[in-house]
Amino acid sequence: MVNATDTAATEDFAALLDETFGESGAFEGSVVKGIVVEIDGDFAVIDVGLKSEGRIPLKEFGIPGRPADIKAGDEVEVFIERYEDKNGEVMLSREKARREEAWTQLEKSFQDNQRVTGVIFGRVKGGFTVDLSGAVAFLPGSQVDIRPVRDIGPLMGTPQPFQILKMDRSRGNIVVSRRAVLEETRAEQRSELIESLKEGQILEGVVKNITDYGAFVDLGGVDGLLHVTDIAWKRINHPSEALHIGQSVKVQVIRFNSETQRISLGIKQLEADPWEGVEQKYPVSAKFVGRVTNITDYGAFVELEAGVEGLVHVSEMSWTKKNVHPGKIVSTSQEVEVMVLDVDAQKRRISLGLKQTMSNPWEGFLEKFPVGSEVEGEVKNITEFGLFIGLPGEIDGMVHLSDISWDRPGEQAILDFKKSDLVKAKVLDVDVEKERISLGIKQLGADPFKEAIAHVKKGDVVTCTVTQVTENGLEVAVEGLTGFIRKNELARDRGDQRPDRFAVGEKLDAKVTAIDKATRKVTLSVKAREIDEEKQAMAEYGSSDSGASLGDILGAAFNRAKEEKAHSEDK
Repeated sequence: MVNATDTAATEDFAALLDETFGESGAFEGSVVKGIVVEIDGDFAVIDVGLKSEGRIPLKEFGIPGRPADIKAGDEVEVFIERYEDKNGEVMLSREKARREEAWTQLEKSFQDNQRVTGVIFGRVKGGFTVDLSGAVAFLPGSQVDIRPVRDIGPLMGTPQPFQILKMDRSRGNIVVSRRAVLEETRAEQRSELIESLKEGQILEGVVKNITDYGAFVDLGGVDGLLHVTDIAWKRINHPSEALHIGQSVKVQVIRFNSETQRISLGIKQLEADPWEGVEQKYPVSAKFVGRVTNITDYGAFVELEAGVEGLVHVSEMSWTKKNVHPGKIVSTSQEVEVMVLDVDAQKRRISLGLKQTMSNPWEGFLEKFPVGSEVEGEVKNITEFGLFIGLPGEIDGMVHLSDISWDRPGEQAILDFKKSDLVKAKVLDVDVEKERISLGIKQLGADPFKEAIAHVKKGDVVTCTVTQVTENGLEVAVEGLTGFIRKNELARDRGDQRPDRFAVGEKLDAKVTAIDKATRKVTLSVKAREIDEEKQAMAEYGSSDSGASLGDILGAAFNRAKEEKAHSEDK
């Protein structure tokens, strides 16, 4: 049986609870303050002043990506989801409490168009998740930065300002933008920077983008172009050789167009110009060691020092290798010794020579084989005007057609040779400046023409042998020489001036009328011989008083000559 006193006490306690807390339903869905009683494993036990305590997972007290920082005795705001569960505990939520608080504040910021602070903590399809002090917002990928960001890692876990683009509390949707904040800040900085910008100004910037022709540098709200030729005084083939994205650089404003707001920047202008005093540093004819930086069809560029390059033209690369690509003589990064040929400081050009640091093979050849020396070499090439002979020092000498044979035309004599034949020749001339060597094969032997004309003089009567009969006269051989008797010189009488009177192999006497050393031919005349004989006969057998006829005189002279010839034959 229940005691009446106990019943009254129970009714008084229930009445006291109702008086103190009201209906239990009034607590559900509200945010109240509670005290952390203890940390039990992964849960925090919270006392909110009700009949029982509630338990909240510790992870709800931590910022996404960070562990919870909570201990017994801390006062926290919690959301009451249910007054009492099946275990008699109050169902609490710290996350919903934070969300409710955050939403209220975010709605106010959205209405006032104010920026909010949040932390990027995760990736989702099309973008990222942002913690806005308890409320989770969506950050589209296009709204992360002004330009596409390859690596968002450095941005995650760091509090940053955002602009709320859209929010719907009923659906729990919030869309934010980091780009909008950056653009607004950038516009403010750009205006301030452009107003104070002037040529020659030195600024700090960050490399934002790299192209083939240069790099774009963010000066703090405005971009400037750093052209590849203005990065350094030395040759740079691509900006990535000297710069990387995100690198902080000190630059100078080279040009600024206030109308187009285009800014040209330079780094090398902050350093001393290596071309100053270059004529004194690199005098003509001096030799230096440099490094090959670039090879083209017309030569190779050699770096003498950082920022100072000279060109070795293909014609100055080798004494002997002609019409060869420079890449077959030198290679990139190779160290070579060069000679300064010319310096033009105004045009920033230095002409260099590679072959000038080596001995001139034509000078060396002339020292070893002076004019008149004999050499031996291989036939390298046969052309329409002569033979090219390979000589010591990887150079060639030429035997002209006219220097192959004494007694045969060059066109015929050259047919006796073929490539790779080993031949001997005499050095006729060496032109070091023009790099030419003249050789002769026929000069190895004596000139038969000179020997022959030593026994034959102009005016001599000689016995010839007909070698060829032509319409214009006779070609004859006399004393090892080649001669010619013109048609009108074949006889004194016009009726006998017929070449067909003679046959090849026939012998006849003729007078030497001319010796041409240039053409190496002798001109003869039967007519002149007959006239001379007539004059001699007249002198010996005829007189003004005798009355003898010309026929008698010639007949007597003929008989006398016949007798003298027979007498000499008898001896």
